[in-house]
Amino acid sequence: MDFQSDDDLKRIADGIRDRTLPKAEWTHAAHFAAAVWLLSEPGCDPFAEMPGIIRAYNEATGVVNSDTDGYHETITRASLSAAKAWIDVLPDDMPLHERLNRLLVSDLGRSDWLFAYWSRELLFSPRARREWVAPDLAQPPF
Repeated sequence: MDFQSDDDLKRIADGIRDRTLPKAEWTHAAHFAAAVWLLSEPGCDPFAEMPGIIRAYNEATGVVNSDTDGYHETITRASLSAAKAWIDVLPDDMPLHERLNRLLVSDLGRSDWLFAYWSRELLFSPRARREWVAPDLAQPPF
C-alpha cells in the first residue's frame, strides 16, 4: 500500500480509535500507519495506549482477544519500536506518509519481518501474545 498523504495515516489511527475502520482495512500496512501516526502525536504514548486501542477495536469488529487470536503484545511492542526507530532517523521535515512508505518497502515493512528475530513457536506462544517476550533468534536493529 502506498500512502498518499498524512491524512491517510490519520484516518486509520482515528478509525481504530473510534472503531469505525472497516476490518478489511486493518492490514499490516495499516498497523504501521497507526503506529507512525500515534508516535508523532503530541502527548500520545502509543506504547501505553495502543494495547487498549487494539483490544477495543478487535472486540468492536468481532475479534476475540485470547491466547490464540486478537491482540498480541510482543508483535505490537516490536512493531512500535521498529516504527519509532525508522521515523526517528528520517528528516523531521519529511511528511509522515513518506516516512511510512519508506518503512513499508524496507525489510521491516514485510509482514514476516519478525521471524528474523523470533522463532515462530515463541512468537505465537500464548505468553508472547499476553506479554513482551524478547527475541530468541537475533537482536532487532532498534
